Amino acid sequence: MFIRTCQKLTILFLLLSLTAVSETANFDVVDIEDVWSGHPVSFALLTHPPKQIAAFYNANRQMTVVSRNLDESTWTRIELPEAVLWDSHNYITMVVDNDGYIHLSGNMHVDPLVYFRTREPLDITTFERAPMVGELENRTTYPRFLRGPDNILLFRYRDGSSGSGNEIFNRYDHETQTWSRLLDQPLVDGEGKQNAYFFGPLSGPDGYYHLCWVWRVTHHAETNNNPSYARSRDLIHWENSRGEALELPITFDTSDIIDPIPPEGGVINGNVRLGFDLENRPVVTYHKFDEEGNTQLYNARLEDGSWVVYQASDWDYRWWFHGGGSLNFEISVNPVRKEGNILTQTWRHSQYGTQRWRLDPETLKFAEQLELIPNNIPAELRAVRSDFPGMRVNFQHDSGRAEESGVQYVLRWETLNSHRDRPREEPHPEPSRLQLYRIVPKH
Repeated sequence: MFIRTCQKLTILFLLLSLTAVSETANFDVVDIEDVWSGHPVSFALLTHPPKQIAAFYNANRQMTVVSRNLDESTWTRIELPEAVLWDSHNYITMVVDNDGYIHLSGNMHVDPLVYFRTREPLDITTFERAPMVGELENRTTYPRFLRGPDNILLFRYRDGSSGSGNEIFNRYDHETQTWSRLLDQPLVDGEGKQNAYFFGPLSGPDGYYHLCWVWRVTHHAETNNNPSYARSRDLIHWENSRGEALELPITFDTSDIIDPIPPEGGVINGNVRLGFDLENRPVVTYHKFDEEGNTQLYNARLEDGSWVVYQASDWDYRWWFHGGGSLNFEISVNPVRKEGNILTQTWRHSQYGTQRWRLDPETLKFAEQLELIPNNIPAELRAVRSDFPGMRVNFQHDSGRAEESGVQYVLRWETLNSHRDRPREEPHPEPSRLQLYRIVPKH
């Protein structure tokens, strides 16, 4: 359904490296314009035939939206009254509702809610700042649009800050074009002592929406702790892994803890993932320190109402992360996934590279190393073109749908790495060219 984590920005850029290089695609390119390159922050790309819409921060850091007809290369362009500073959390997200109106949110990290909606369907020139519910909207972070049961349009965000925040869900009424609360109270409440960082809700193969999260005591990443779980059939009534009803809001004391990992135990938001095994049982993937203090990958599976934890890796390396701000991850993990009749898992490690494993379906341990899935993004697009030291390539995938089967749209631009959300001293790199690529696999 969707993913949201504190270091989502950094993880998003790293996920592309979890696949191998393969020259299996042709591509076309459409230039957009120059964009800010002093730090990374996620943009938005939404294909909704006959239109395609992109939202980004331009060379002056101003929030900008462009649109085009899919059969044209000329963009319609507007600027919105929002500008990004140095915070890599301040990504942009968009969705098109059932009637064709575009909704946009972004540029928030413990800031007042930023939300725009078009006055006319698929017409970006009619974007207007709009209200939502009006309460608990002064310290917002991590906006995300998603679809729930019966395709209901939802909006989720955190109210508060690291160590003291609540998860809020709103629902949209297409007839009145207004938002209201999905729940009468927060889904998860840290009671001013902690806050939850979600993965999900994810619509599973068993008819449930599954949700996992880690708790965090402060804005320091090392205070992540106790991965937890809940599930629901309607996103309103929730239960634990044993099928027992959970009273909302879920608190630390009432949460279904998967693995009792204390603060400074090696678990981090952004690397807690949810998948399913060959029998459709939930499997939560994360890393923590082993008895020797090394970072290891673990898979916890729900078996007969209990969580059974399996160590999957045997790494001789400790990744010690600490402090606040957007981090550059040394390890990235993907959830377990079914590929035909086998169970696989892919991960990236700063010391051991990128690997794809077949897992033993009983023990969830390494069984054999597999070839990496080919990457359809050509190597020439993944190569840095700037000669400014420290630059990297960023991609933003399409959250919409292409008309043609197999066609993939991505945005490409270059920036420096994240800088813990702090200003950089000059000189700054020149603005980077934002380009849209249409990638077609070779047959």
